[in-house]
Amino acid sequence: MADISDDSRATGGAGPVRDAPRGPGGGERQDGPAHDTTRLFVDHRELLFSVVYNMLGSVADTEDVLQETWLSWSGKNRRAPLAEIGNPRAYLVRIAVNHALARRTAIASRRETYVGTWLPEPLVADAATGLAPDTADHAVRTDSVSLAMLVVLETLTPLERAVFVLHEVFGYPHTEIAGMLDRSPASVRQLAHRARAHVHARRPRYRAHPRVRREATERFVAAALGGDIHALMEILAPDVTVWIDGGGVRQAAGLRPVHGREKAARMLAGYATRRTENLDIRYRRVNGDDAAVLFTGDSPYAVMVMDLTPDGDQVSGVYVVTNPAKLTHVRPDDERNPPGRDTTPGRPENRRPPAPGKHA
Repeated sequence: MADISDDSRATGGAGPVRDAPRGPGGGERQDGPAHDTTRLFVDHRELLFSVVYNMLGSVADTEDVLQETWLSWSGKNRRAPLAEIGNPRAYLVRIAVNHALARRTAIASRRETYVGTWLPEPLVADAATGLAPDTADHAVRTDSVSLAMLVVLETLTPLERAVFVLHEVFGYPHTEIAGMLDRSPASVRQLAHRARAHVHARRPRYRAHPRVRREATERFVAAALGGDIHALMEILAPDVTVWIDGGGVRQAAGLRPVHGREKAARMLAGYATRRTENLDIRYRRVNGDDAAVLFTGDSPYAVMVMDLTPDGDQVSGVYVVTNPAKLTHVRPDDERNPPGRDTTPGRPENRRPPAPGKHA
């Protein structure tokens, strides 16, 4: 596993904190219990986003869980004094984790009817700031939240994934996690052992140098979009796997992952020769990794993330997200997201929840 910076752990911060609202209604700054409740939630929102997103792999579901967390948190503080909560951060994380576990049931139901390969929703960093939207930069930089790692985490049980995220990514001790999940410490340690063994068996403990990743990404994109099958055969590892998530909307997306260098090279080269769109390539960081983001005009067309072999010479995995519903928060370089702008997916069921203190 990659090293995880100290400030991403349970005792650390949630990265740069955006300006808190000036009271529940967004007007002048207010004092009193209601303001303290809102301020504490906003101060920890990025930490909560990172924890829940790693558990769910969906920005829209994460936002819904954060809204549910806010309602539980504000309701608790209407019934009891805030002073009775000794550790607000731990209390908020506990609420968020349990709402996320409940949300997994709805996600599993949707996945049963999902068309084709499912991949997590990518977090594409802003070209100017290098920060991913609505989440802390330090959390996005860790290998544990890379797109490839999120795919591996999908193979864990919900409880195993929660324990792995809380312990391996955010550094919570097993005893504290036990309290969050209403499990015994021994049970949590068992879950952690199974999850860690499962992840390490599927995700080797290495990380290529950023320069190597960038060069490999550019070589692969040039070969794939140019339809150069010979160059693809050189850069693809013999056991490469290509995942394409089109959500049943993009016709070029395969319904199943493609395994093996020859099949992958033929599929990618064939797609390039049939492509009619005029694609503009932008290189961005996606879930902390160098990646390619393709646009048609100002509209995002695809996000391509590559996983490398231990020596960094070849591509061992290709993750391509073309489902438009998972790309609506992606913006071209020259379009900034001003503060307060809604950058979440625009489908009615995925709109951003209202700010704390406002009615849904």
